[in-house]
Amino acid sequence: MTLQKQLEDVLATGDKAFVPYIMAGDRGIETLKPTILKLQQIGVSAVEVGIPFTDPVADGPTIEQAGERALAHGITLRKVLAELTSFSQEIHIPLVVMTYLNPILAYGIEDFAKDAKLGGVQGLIVPDMPFEESALLHTALKEHGIALVQLVSLTSPVERIKKLAAASEGFIYAVTVNGITGERVSFATELAGHFANLKAASNIPVLAGFGISTIEHVKSFGDIADGVIVGSKIVTALVEQDWATIEALVQATKKATIN
Repeated sequence: MTLQKQLEDVLATGDKAFVPYIMAGDRGIETLKPTILKLQQIGVSAVEVGIPFTDPVADGPTIEQAGERALAHGITLRKVLAELTSFSQEIHIPLVVMTYLNPILAYGIEDFAKDAKLGGVQGLIVPDMPFEESALLHTALKEHGIALVQLVSLTSPVERIKKLAAASEGFIYAVTVNGITGERVSFATELAGHFANLKAASNIPVLAGFGISTIEHVKSFGDIADGVIVGSKIVTALVEQDWATIEALVQATKKATIN
């Protein structure tokens, strides 16, 4: 089943999608399996698996520091995919890898796509790859059934939004702030119109990401989007093993809570 179909199945129940971002190998590669399986157990829609990188241009301090800790543990893209493959039969929700372009090129595009598929990866986000260069990866990803998710910024003009929406696979990653990842206190007031434009331009789910960190954020974005991606708050909670906070955020996307 495709990434898009699995997210659509979540939405069909009346729930909104909840996608936590985790930094693979933060606290060691041995934490990857129990973390993903626990997230699956508490009802997340998918998991975005971040790959540590030395120059993470889209990441705020929390995720950047998590990446530094993972790099100190010797975590690489190849090690992450091998670890995912070792327990892929136990994973029943989509995995979406978030990595910068250089590690994929160093890995080899075809080998990356093949190994990602073996690891149960159904989607890919490459924040430093311009849309105009995406054909570089598309053939290999399509061959292995991996969706290439496009990020759409607040500053994208309407015509570019239409192009990105048409090209995006799995879901549209709607960036909610101008800047890097990290928890925010408030968001721009014109976001409802921006999300309306995105949803009008595409027939795939639109998920909001960057800065979302509270139950109130999750609920308010649930009113204008098909779900949320939560990163820095999840990374911090995992370091502290604060599963109560993670479960509360997930529950905020459930139909009973929304209504």
